[in-house]
Amino acid sequence: MSETKPSSRLWEVIRFAVTGGVCFLIELAVLWFLHDKLGLDTLIATPVAFLVSVAFNYLLCVIWVFKGAQDGGLAAKVGFAVTSGIGLLLNELLMWLFRLAFGEEQTVLTVFGFAVTMYMINKALATLLVMIWNYFTKRAILQSSFVQKLLRRK
Repeated sequence: MSETKPSSRLWEVIRFAVTGGVCFLIELAVLWFLHDKLGLDTLIATPVAFLVSVAFNYLLCVIWVFKGAQDGGLAAKVGFAVTSGIGLLLNELLMWLFRLAFGEEQTVLTVFGFAVTMYMINKALATLLVMIWNYFTKRAILQSSFVQKLLRRK
């Protein structure tokens, strides 16, 4: 695989950030629905919302963010799944730690009648930290020389 040009890398990071923003909104909406509407504890609702978001994230990453990644085959899919699984564990750990440190149910502010509670802020912080993990690990997996060698054998 040839070296990525700096301008190409910048656009890749921008596409990754947009994808992450969309997936974060999906995850937050699912989390809100499961927690606020169905009454699930955040430590149960968080992994469910995360997995829904990961499915969208995978599709967007292989189709739009990392060019050529859709041809990555089984090795890329397994790598994506493993890094996502680790991201899920990090996400759950961070949500638990933030719950202990900051609480969850306090209303931080109300916007147009919608209450922003501490668990939403905790989720945003956890997502930011896991996003950093996701970018570097998923890029390494989806564009690794090992995966590229597998592609050339096809």
